[in-house]
Amino acid sequence: MSLSHSATRLAYSAAIDSALKYIGKDRDKNLIKLVDLTEKYMGDNFKQSTYDAIRKTITNKDSKWLKYIDKLLTELSPNVVKMTALNLGYEAAFNGTKTIREMREIHKCNIPWLILMDPTSACNLHCTGCWAAEYGNKLNLSFEKLDDIVTQGKKLGIYFYMLTGGEPLVRKDDIIKLCKKHHDCEFHAFTNGTLIDDEFCKQMDKVGNLSLSLSLEGFDEVNDSRRGQGVFNKVMHAMDLLKKYGQLFGLSICYTSKNYKTVTSDEFLDMIIEKGCRYIWYFHYMPVGNSAAEELLLTPEQREYMYHRVREIRSEESDKLIFTFDFQNDGEYVGGCIAGGRNYFHINANGDCEPCVFIHYSSANINEVSLLDALKQPLFMAYHDNQPFNNNHLRPCPMLENPEKLLEMVHKCGAKSTDLESPESVEHLCGKCEIYSKQWKEKADELWENNKHFGGTKYTNEQQEEKKHVKNA
Repeated sequence: MSLSHSATRLAYSAAIDSALKYIGKDRDKNLIKLVDLTEKYMGDNFKQSTYDAIRKTITNKDSKWLKYIDKLLTELSPNVVKMTALNLGYEAAFNGTKTIREMREIHKCNIPWLILMDPTSACNLHCTGCWAAEYGNKLNLSFEKLDDIVTQGKKLGIYFYMLTGGEPLVRKDDIIKLCKKHHDCEFHAFTNGTLIDDEFCKQMDKVGNLSLSLSLEGFDEVNDSRRGQGVFNKVMHAMDLLKKYGQLFGLSICYTSKNYKTVTSDEFLDMIIEKGCRYIWYFHYMPVGNSAAEELLLTPEQREYMYHRVREIRSEESDKLIFTFDFQNDGEYVGGCIAGGRNYFHINANGDCEPCVFIHYSSANINEVSLLDALKQPLFMAYHDNQPFNNNHLRPCPMLENPEKLLEMVHKCGAKSTDLESPESVEHLCGKCEIYSKQWKEKADELWENNKHFGGTKYTNEQQEEKKHVKNA
């Protein structure tokens, strides 16, 4: 860390401390100070209209998002608030983004904003149809390798690391150790929630730079039919503990043709919000693996329901104090596919560097090459050269909505299946998506055409330039 970087981080840290000290006394005024501070240090990293919109929200007493911020500041541990603002805000969003943009120009390849990696393939559960289980349960990235990945990543400007598995909390001691060593990074783990206890919550509070997403697929009957008897109640208990200790957490939900209405219902949302959940990652079911259940793929009408419902939940008019992301249907906000290192990529527990957590093909292993060389592997460069895969960003994925694209790239690059238990040919994987992609195309094109904010499917010259800007951002 350079002297100028260290000095700026210290100044930002001191300003956050000052604002948080008086946040309860005059919350609105001090929130405005935090925005002013952010604008001072982050400058044109964000548009002026963004800063203005945030200030407008803070001064609007009836704003849903002001109530949401109030709830976070009231319930979260002060150390969690500070470290999240410092690491996810200053380091990742400002310092990291600036460095990443420079590195992309220098190296002429994708440099991601975050890395998703699997500390282990082991898991204490045996969920039906879990794609992670396809790897087996004896693979691990050593602490030294995890540390090395983060160390290399920071040099490229990457300060945000997500952990999945398997069950990452099987390695919770190493995860806490990683958080302590890289206290300037933000870490986020996707977990089944069954290994969370008081001691782990205390350790999370001490480091302050680890948040969690708990996996849930509905209420107890549906959830436990796949994950095992009693798992739902264990997740409920984990939420109670995390809320008690003021930790930042939310849910990770795979929505399917069977559960999509349940996991977006008022009853379900009210329950998890009361439990302390602050956000939901919604993931569209992907038919990955030789034994994938294709009947869980959504119909165009069901996916359209999700498209509108997720936007409704996070709208200003909704009374649900929770932020929702939809990994598939929110492609329009990030310029389409973000995988292949454009904004993220995946390192499995065997060290294989995959373009996406759902696309198990690779031509590089982190145990054999540097992080930068992994980002320059032929498959990732094919992503770099072809993104976006569709000008309609409601059809972002080269597998699910554009299967001919993935088929072409894997063959051209000679990438191999990374599934060590039951390798799946790219023809088999993409074949399962052909009918789905054709059926969704008609509805997606209709939605895109009607979306006035993004200009539909027809790109003006100005929009083409903006598309390039999004790709480089």
